[in-house]
Amino acid sequence: MLFNSYTFLVFYALVFAAYVVLSRRTSAQNLLLLVSSYVFYAAWDYRFLSLILLSTVVDFWAGIRIESGRKNTRRRWLILSLVTNLGVLATFKYFGFAAQSFCQLTEMLGLGISLSIAEIILPVGISFYTFQTLSYTIDVYRGRIPACNNLLGFSVYVAFFPQLVAGPIERATHFLPQVLQQRKIRRIDLAVGTQFVLLGYFYKVVLADSVAPMVNQFYAAPERYGGSIAWLANLGFAVQIYGDFAGYSMIARGISRWMGFRLMANFRQPFLATSPRDFWTRWHRSLSQWLRRYLYFELGGSRRGFSITCRNLMVTMLLGGLWHGASWNFVLWGGFHGILLVGQHAWMSVRSTAKMSLGSHEERQTLWHATLKVCRIMLTFVLMLIGWTLFRCESLMEIQVTLSRMFTASLADPRWVSFATPIALAL
Repeated sequence: MLFNSYTFLVFYALVFAAYVVLSRRTSAQNLLLLVSSYVFYAAWDYRFLSLILLSTVVDFWAGIRIESGRKNTRRRWLILSLVTNLGVLATFKYFGFAAQSFCQLTEMLGLGISLSIAEIILPVGISFYTFQTLSYTIDVYRGRIPACNNLLGFSVYVAFFPQLVAGPIERATHFLPQVLQQRKIRRIDLAVGTQFVLLGYFYKVVLADSVAPMVNQFYAAPERYGGSIAWLANLGFAVQIYGDFAGYSMIARGISRWMGFRLMANFRQPFLATSPRDFWTRWHRSLSQWLRRYLYFELGGSRRGFSITCRNLMVTMLLGGLWHGASWNFVLWGGFHGILLVGQHAWMSVRSTAKMSLGSHEERQTLWHATLKVCRIMLTFVLMLIGWTLFRCESLMEIQVTLSRMFTASLADPRWVSFATPIALAL
């Protein structure tokens, strides 16, 4: 049930009408939201509702036991939550990829081991709600939030349909209190929510969908085109993926705001980033903040010296890339961003050690400062376009061909106008 389908519009209209009728009755509204969320998810594939129920029950009881138990007991319940959630995620999303990679490795080594594995269907949104429930149990373990004793409210937190399948990934410290408290539908929420929804549909329908055919045309046979079209196709894909992700997040924020919920802003002008680090404070912020808090910091962050910091950055981004999909191109994409972040960290460390800071001098030279900022934005944007190549390609061979088009083929290609037109019209 896609947000930009008539089915969803009718579904949401019915849910919202019932939600208004149940105004000021929090438990009744939450029951409505829970049933609606399960219906919404069942429309994709009802069989995987059991996985959401499993995560909900395990993490609900784990949170209570973690809060009330002793140190060893608390740790066991946290481990149970981690093993259950990550085990389900690994089985359904990564088991086939791992088995296939193992077979390819044995073939390269001349062993030729083959495994007959049934194709496993990937449950929609499993990465989003798995990370969301994990954040809850970890926060309870760290004492950042009290355990939730309201099973209905916690179930809504896990399965809330506006952000169930495409985010943003909401932390329990921010979203769970909104589920448990009484909500009011105010005019300002209706007005702001409408702006979010209209902007989200613009991103999705006008930006993303209008350039998608051009991008697909190029990636169907990248070897047929010159360098100029390769760069235009990657520019188009940047527009497409931003329109898809930001559009869905904006619609989720809007329809949630209509019901009195406030979801976090998942994107903040990412293509105006002045560095790789700045990019990740703007792009898919719910994911980047999750990785930063629950992975990077847990590994030690930047507190244990330069080499450990670089290792933590690389591990975080490699796993962040793998989170997007079970394929080597996503691993390479994460590794590429890890290298950029490590490079930026190294440069900042060298600059700090050599006392090369030019802050006060640049502040006096406004024009020079503005020019330098524009150059940083352009360089960061080009690096991001190269990264999107790794993200979009479906095989290592396709990556090699596309990059060769971008950097070794002639830029001149008379067909560039037909590829540039959809981008120009979208923008």
